[in-house]
Amino acid sequence: MAVREILKYPDPRLRTKAKRVREIDGSVQRLIDDLVDTMRAANGVGLAATQVGVPLRVAVVEPREGQLIVLINPEIIKASGRRRVEEACLSIPGYWGELTRSEAVVVRALDRNGREFRLKATGLLAQALEHEIDHLNGILYIDRLDRPEDLHQVEAEPEEAAT
Repeated sequence: MAVREILKYPDPRLRTKAKRVREIDGSVQRLIDDLVDTMRAANGVGLAATQVGVPLRVAVVEPREGQLIVLINPEIIKASGRRRVEEACLSIPGYWGELTRSEAVVVRALDRNGREFRLKATGLLAQALEHEIDHLNGILYIDRLDRPEDLHQVEAEPEEAAT
């Protein structure tokens, strides 16, 4: 297990459409462990393999501590409703955006043991699933902004006065 470097925009590898995982072998298991370690070290909610330069359809999502979801070859099979959200990305540090995401999604994927599962999600989990699956398709959240003014720079914390 290791913390890997997260690619930063505009690295062209972030635009790579990931390939399906054909066999869940030791290298895929190590990749999953590295994604979890890297996501947690960066205080993220999710991380896709393409964000660490690996063009495979593997992602992890952890919307709450202890709720780790491993996704291999994920695909959204149903999306419903629309809602405006604020979103950021570990690959685009220092910025956040206002965009529209689905209210609910149904995702089909394999778990780390190769078993197929379906996950119905709403709210933050639905948003995180859409965000990570977008990464696997070479799409960044900034591509989903309605207008450039919807991208905002994170304001720096004011320095505390010395006493």
